[in-house]
Amino acid sequence: MWTLAQPARHEEIVKRSRFIAQAAPCASPAAALAFRDEVQDAGANHNAWAYKLGAVYRFGDDGEVAGTAGRPILAAIEGQGLDQVVVVVTRWFGGIKLGAGGLTRAYGGVAAECLRRAERLEVLPQVELRASVPFAHVADLYRLVERCGGTRGEETYSLTGLELELILEQRRLAEFTRLLADATRGQATIEPSE
Repeated sequence: MWTLAQPARHEEIVKRSRFIAQAAPCASPAAALAFRDEVQDAGANHNAWAYKLGAVYRFGDDGEVAGTAGRPILAAIEGQGLDQVVVVVTRWFGGIKLGAGGLTRAYGGVAAECLRRAERLEVLPQVELRASVPFAHVADLYRLVERCGGTRGEETYSLTGLELELILEQRRLAEFTRLLADATRGQATIEPSE
């Protein structure tokens, strides 16, 4: 699976309407919506958008005929085999009505071309875990999550220690498990997150 290595931009004129597609990698729905809010242009007629994060996706037509803007953008993301991606297509009306079919082709086409031109990065399979350690080994856990390229999530403290939700590349799981067991002298537990 692939995502974008960095943000990308593409502009086209379709029957005098100006379309600008802007795409970026995103790690969460909140990040996707933050990118949408950052790049949309209040002076434009429409800022249609879509994002895809695994099985989670959303899109918006921003006032265009229902199904003619956001859905084609999402189809462009899926058609390129991309994941963890957000695309915003901004349109300034040029005086010529495109019709439902024309809008669908324009939004989907501009988004697809933006994604085709963008630099890609392979998304490696990840696992979600829950690690529990005594208080004496919290610093060891943090250090090893960072060393193995993981992402820390929600933390829960108990009377005996810390329980940490984390995301790790699947290929690093065995190494992380071994290093954590060594650092904590077998006092850590790791299990799949629910």
